[in-house]
Amino acid sequence: MLKNQKGFSLVELVIVIVVVGLLAVAALPRFLDVTDEAKKSSIEGVAGGFATAVLSARAQWEAEARPSEKIGVETYNTVNYDGVDFWLTRSKNSKSEDTDFRDGYPWTVNSDSSVAPGDISSETCAELMQNLLQNPPNVAAVDDVDDDSNYKYSAEANSGEATCTYIQLEGNTEHQFVYEIKTGRVTVTLQ
Repeated sequence: MLKNQKGFSLVELVIVIVVVGLLAVAALPRFLDVTDEAKKSSIEGVAGGFATAVLSARAQWEAEARPSEKIGVETYNTVNYDGVDFWLTRSKNSKSEDTDFRDGYPWTVNSDSSVAPGDISSETCAELMQNLLQNPPNVAAVDDVDDDSNYKYSAEANSGEATCTYIQLEGNTEHQFVYEIKTGRVTVTLQ
């Protein structure tokens, strides 16, 4: 008399486990790659938002008929963008000499209208990101992020080139984008 069995035999169960294991080994690298792609998409999104904010601040300045403030003999471009005052770049100084900058791109936050904007620093680059974006990621000057893992980006200035470099700190990827203050250009570099 034959008995009807219900369920899997031991051999069938082992074969199923081996097949599932092989599928997991094949799929795992793809899932890890999804994480890397998400980090790339994240910095591209932040850089895109930053570039849009730079152009929006410049458009606001143009729409307001290029407002400026005079400090001593120099005239400096300024704009109130989304409730924050910014110093903007200028193409000529008071002697009509070229400054190698294009007019109207955010240079630094204007926290005191009686003091002319100085050289950029890592702190001013961090302030730019914090004030240009509506919901900025946590960012700090490159020297301040070592001890605090809550920061998502570090900001580093190159005053000679007039650039701010923002480096993504999540996952040690070091994806970055660079804001060229002279031209208003934002460039993403994926590592």
